[in-house]
Amino acid sequence: MPLSLKHVIRQSKQEDGATGRRPPSLVLLHGVGSNEMDLFSLAPLMDPRFTVVSARGPLTRTPGSYAWFPVEFVPGGFVIDPKQAERSRQSILRFADELVEEYRLDPKQMYLMGFSQGCIMSLYTALTEPEHFAGVVGMSGRLLPEAIPMLAAPERLKGFPLLVVHGTEDTTIPISYGRDIRDHLAKLPVDLDYREYPIGHWVSNETIADVRAWLTARLDGRA
Repeated sequence: MPLSLKHVIRQSKQEDGATGRRPPSLVLLHGVGSNEMDLFSLAPLMDPRFTVVSARGPLTRTPGSYAWFPVEFVPGGFVIDPKQAERSRQSILRFADELVEEYRLDPKQMYLMGFSQGCIMSLYTALTEPEHFAGVVGMSGRLLPEAIPMLAAPERLKGFPLLVVHGTEDTTIPISYGRDIRDHLAKLPVDLDYREYPIGHWVSNETIADVRAWLTARLDGRA
């Protein structure tokens, strides 16, 4: 039976079939208007031990253009559909469980990595259900105000690993939103690594090198 979200996958190159050891995984969530092939271009740059899965958002905008929830850019901020954001959060949780079963992944070593709206959904999903994930890489996103009352209790979030990166020249989701993430999470007992780069609403070679190093350190137990 097909999984609940369309996706593409790069299998781990380090799975140990002799011992039955399950590989760690990295689940990629794209931004609004994009699709599963966008962030999948980063798969070859990630640690080869990861099984990398890039998921397609459930909402179709136009052919080849998808989203996790509708959003309207307005002066001074954003207008979203919080009910659809919540439905997508539930979809990601269900999809994560399906991936573990379908591809025999390590359920304790699944990371979320999202860009823009994918970052928003990664934070929303993992910070409300931290037991499902080993950590999050959030790139150029924001923390939904609607998500804050739903965040897991501090004792459930203790030590939860997050890497949040943002461009200081971002005109789509300005750096103030990245700093809001930093400031809000600083009040929680999470393990937050926050970094800024002199770029716009994209990722740079330096960003990707830092992301890879952070993820590899987590796998190696060096964090």
